[in-house]
Amino acid sequence: MEDHTVDMKFEAVVIPVSNVDRAKEFYTRLGWRLDADFRFDNGFRVVQFTPTGSACSVQFGAKITSAIPGSAQGLYLVVSDIDAARGELLAAGVEVSDTFHAATPGAQFQPIGVSGRAAGRAPGRASYGSFATFNDPDGNSWLLQEVTTRLPGRITGRTLFYASTHDLAQALRRASVSHGQHEERTGQLDKNWPDWYASFMTAEQEGTELPP
Repeated sequence: MEDHTVDMKFEAVVIPVSNVDRAKEFYTRLGWRLDADFRFDNGFRVVQFTPTGSACSVQFGAKITSAIPGSAQGLYLVVSDIDAARGELLAAGVEVSDTFHAATPGAQFQPIGVSGRAAGRAPGRASYGSFATFNDPDGNSWLLQEVTTRLPGRITGRTLFYASTHDLAQALRRASVSHGQHEERTGQLDKNWPDWYASFMTAEQEGTELPP
């Protein structure tokens, strides 16, 4: 098989809504970037928003999809701090679930109140394990998932980045805690701590072995 030479970047996902202006007001309230609101004489309209720090956008509008409004379910929003993300949504007047982890596989995709949702963050604040959910006015559902350490292969050094100063600050805090444990194990101060931090933060995003 020949190597792929053309990147195929997942840029946008279409969600079905019943009232375009109401949906536009909701996603504006979230603080997402409004990229476009194009209207045409034949009634076609497309609105695009991009979540903060995201490389993928969401589109909705008129005559854009035949899907039933509210039928988009379990759309992922990956965050580095689930509680901070919930706080921002609550401050914006959005009804969002409490933070939870899945006591049974797949519980994150089930309605609020099911027995498979266990209250609070995942034990040990395990990466990929803590969730919260919210809906837009039509019932399209969004799933917040806290990810701190990536699975191997998801991100490589050439694409290493932090989407916001908050994400970078959280990564530095995690590195600081681990570096303190590193110094306790070695019994001496590490004068090359910037190199250690860089190694830790790179490994965390790439999902490779963390420095000792």
